[in-house]
Formats: sequence, structure tokens, C-alpha cells
Amino acid sequence: MKFAFVIFKYFPFGGAQRDMMRIAHECVKRGHEVHVYTLSWQGPPSADGIHVHVVKGQGWTNHRRYQDFIRRAQAEISAAHFDLVMGFNRMPGLDVYFAADPCFIERSHAERGWFYRLTGRYRFFAECERAVFSSRAKCEILLLSLNEKTVFQRWYATPEARFHLLPPVISSERFALGDRTLMRAEVRAEFGFEVDDRLLLLVGSGFKTKGLDRAILALAALPQDLRSRTRLLAVGQDNPCLFQKMAERSGVAAQVHIVAGRNDVPRLMQAADLLVHPAYRENTGLVLLEAMASGLPVLASDVCGYAFHITQSEAGALANSPFDQIAFNKQLASMLTSVQQPEWRERGLHYARALMAANDGSAEAVMLQNFARRKQESVA
Repeated sequence: MKFAFVIFKYFPFGGAQRDMMRIAHECVKRGHEVHVYTLSWQGPPSADGIHVHVVKGQGWTNHRRYQDFIRRAQAEISAAHFDLVMGFNRMPGLDVYFAADPCFIERSHAERGWFYRLTGRYRFFAECERAVFSSRAKCEILLLSLNEKTVFQRWYATPEARFHLLPPVISSERFALGDRTLMRAEVRAEFGFEVDDRLLLLVGSGFKTKGLDRAILALAALPQDLRSRTRLLAVGQDNPCLFQKMAERSGVAAQVHIVAGRNDVPRLMQAADLLVHPAYRENTGLVLLEAMASGLPVLASDVCGYAFHITQSEAGALANSPFDQIAFNKQLASMLTSVQQPEWRERGLHYARALMAANDGSAEAVMLQNFARRKQESVA
């Protein structure tokens, strides 16, 4: 079969981007042909049998460029006669949508004023979301968690049958365990930390959404003796300037280290003492499961779609909603000094191994095959 994958921007360290490439590789492995259409591609021009098409969109604003990209990409896709079109951003013309983002309309009403809803940007993204979730649409929706399903149904009355819950995926190969003692020493030497420094790790593109500001404030609030030997390493694709200034104002500039996305996150996880993920919003939060697979205890906000895994596994703790910075500060200090750290590590490892055994990463590829066959039968 011949599949078209559509995404606005590809960069190696984005969550949806990584999922897209994993699904694409699995489809190719099964003998299918995969073409990726994107406005922007960071990385090699093609990868392991996956055909990449960079389609430039014109416009003065992002949403205008996206709009033009959709028009041009749809024309190319239509001419190439694909069996199935899968989108990793919301847009018209999709057979399948990979739902990695929360409901746009809900957020716009909850977080923005009425004037924003008069803008062209709002109208564009609202129309794209409606094209996917409308009760009259035919697009199949792959959910990473159940958090947003009721929200989408409240706004769009989307039929239950079009939602398909995906099991979480953790790469057993990428998160194979190594010599943790050696990794701790190597990572601390690489960043100029002391051998016995406590290392907090925050991973994710979009530092504001992931709660880096909350993590910096919590670090600054630690008791002086603990704060002096604790480091915060933030890894992701984002502008660090705002957060570096915040660290300076909070008196912890020397202890906060912000670096661009990198390929050795599993190594960093095995070297760290605690994953901090006080996200403002997070549809899933695969990084929580990846930390568990690395034997890294987790302190996250309960808004994450995968937060319930932390509770079920007893591999860390959650900051309850509504978020309380003072309570979070206390949680951080408590976890850094807790004698339960070895227990959290072992419970997380055990739980993550069970998840790995339950899903080898092929669930989406199997679904796409079935959707494509059903589409062919409906046309015949």
C-alpha cells in the first residue's frame, strides 16, 4: 500500500515527529510505501526508504503559510493517488489523524480572550480542527490518551466509533539499560558537575508548556545545603533566554543548564536522580514512561495524560491540580532526600518492562493497514 504522512514541521526531537518516523519505519518494514509531506524538514533529505517532500507554503504569518502548504500538499497527494492519508497536525483531507495535541477550541476559550477568537489565526486552526472532529467528518482519530476525548466530543459530537486508543510505546532498544554508575560519572564530567551533585532532568520541546519555570522556582526554594549540590538540566528545542534570565533572578543561574535537543536522552535519564515534569498541559507525556524505563523516579503534574502510570507503578509522585508552587517545592525537596529512591527506580523499571512487552510499536501500522483496506472496500 501507499501511505501519505502530512506534518507541518519535522525536527528530530519533537514527540509527534518521533512517533511519525517510528510509524513510517514500521509501515516500510511491512512492505508499504511511505511519503512524508512537510513544510519544513530538519535532518537528512530521506531516511530508510521513506520519501520526503518539502512543500513550501507562502504567506506573511505562520497560519497563512500553513494554509498554503495544505493547499499545495493536498494537490500533490491527490495527483499521486495514495491509499491512505495520515496527518500529524489537524487539517482537511485526512483519512487518519494522530491526536498528539489537546483540543484547540477548548484551550482558546479557557486561556484566551474574546478578541483572539476574532483573528484569522483562530479561524484557521478552528476550521482545521473541525475538519477532523466534526460529526460529519470521516477521519479516524488515533488517541494517545483518553484525557481529551470527552472534550472533543463536547465541542464536536464526534462519534465514539471514530476514536481508537493507542497503547503507549517505549523502545526497548533505545532504552536498554547500561552501567548507571559509569553514566552518572560521565554526564557529570561532561557538564562540569561535582560527582555527588543531585541531577534534576527536564526533557521536552516547549519549555513553557513543560513547566521549566516551575522547576527553576522549586530549585531556588530548596534548603541552602541541598540547593548548593543540586543541578537542573533542561533538554529541548526552545529559546532558553527567558528561563536563563529567570534562573539569574532566582539566584540559581550556576545550577541551571539548558541545552538543545540531543539523541542521548536515555543516557541522561540513567545518569540523573529525578525527572521533573511540572507541565502546564500535556496530552500524554511519553517522557514519563521513558524515565521509568531508565530507572529514573518521576515528579510530574497530574495534568499529563500518562500521569496515571506514575500512580499505578508507584514510581514517583504527582503535583495535584490546581498546581501549587509551594507544595511542589516541598515535594521536590522531599523526593531528593527520600530513602524510597531505590524503590521508585525498581517499580518504574518493572512497570515499563511490562509496557514494552505489551506493545512492540506496530499497533499504528496495523491500524493503518486495516483503515486502508476498509477504504478500498468502500470505494469498490
